[in-house]
Amino acid sequence: MTTTARRRWTKELEGEVDGIAIGGEGPILLHGYDPPAGGMWVDSVIPGKLGAIDRGSGEFNWLSPCEVGYGRGFGAGFGAEGDVVVLGPSNKGHRAVRMSLETGELIALEKIRAFDEALIFGDVSICVTAGRISALMTSTLHEIWEYSKSGERYHHACRAGNRVFVIYTDTKTKKQGVLSLRADTGKPAGPVLPAVLPKIFGLASTDEEVVFLTQDVQAALPQEVMVQFMVDLSQKSEDASMDTMTLLALPANAKRDEVPLWYDVLRTDPLDEFVEVSIAADSGKLYLVDGALLEVRDMLTGRKLGDWAIPGLDERVAWKVSDGACLVAEETRISVFELPA
Repeated sequence: MTTTARRRWTKELEGEVDGIAIGGEGPILLHGYDPPAGGMWVDSVIPGKLGAIDRGSGEFNWLSPCEVGYGRGFGAGFGAEGDVVVLGPSNKGHRAVRMSLETGELIALEKIRAFDEALIFGDVSICVTAGRISALMTSTLHEIWEYSKSGERYHHACRAGNRVFVIYTDTKTKKQGVLSLRADTGKPAGPVLPAVLPKIFGLASTDEEVVFLTQDVQAALPQEVMVQFMVDLSQKSEDASMDTMTLLALPANAKRDEVPLWYDVLRTDPLDEFVEVSIAADSGKLYLVDGALLEVRDMLTGRKLGDWAIPGLDERVAWKVSDGACLVAEETRISVFELPA
């Protein structure tokens, strides 16, 4: 039975939130901005500010103006040297910024190329645009590799050990797949899924497994599991001709046509135009968010471990999970909830 998650704390904010980050320990990062009166502005970038919030009490350790503002592309996370790293737009082009985790003091700043999505890790930071994937050395903010290939468009990414997984679209067929790159060099490590799926909504990974949230998954399944899949599909709905949303798990080092670790058909009914379902992975668990509901599964087996209703999750700007804590950001509020699973 679904229960409401226990709230550790919630904090109302004067400005609006556009990005968050949480690690296994230490403070929470909050990036936001103050919208102008009437909601109208001239420039494409609004000045930003960054704050570090105590994860136990919800009180600010510090709040500082940030060279990265609100606009196209954003990423924030923790470096390996007691620092905070933020990537995004500024009034002088896109920038990568390092700040002190303890005080918010600016340590370093570098101009970088524009991007749409960024993932920050202690060793490298991965940037994704439609035309290229690149990596910055997090300690220096300098670009160390890039990857692009004619006929491919790139979307979302995640990381498992030294592998970076990226959703891509074949520009000729319009089908989607997932490729794998080495995180340290950007060298291809082989396609995990060829471009045979109509839509991949999201992906999440640990060091050992990668899970895709997709639809019409038959094209990605090897022949030896097709009979069981058709049985599963009919049990979900007698009239269903295809799945419209499915979780598919593969080993992180999977080769083409490999038998999945597990799959689960979630829906067979037509989807709304804008799908609000998303997934994330942490500490060997898969977290699935659908509206205000959060479900937790074992990443290796797909076994359900629990589910909760989380107030404000259906109004989210962003959400993150780390070591049993769920951080939810709404436009002007952030909250932390306990997930005992």
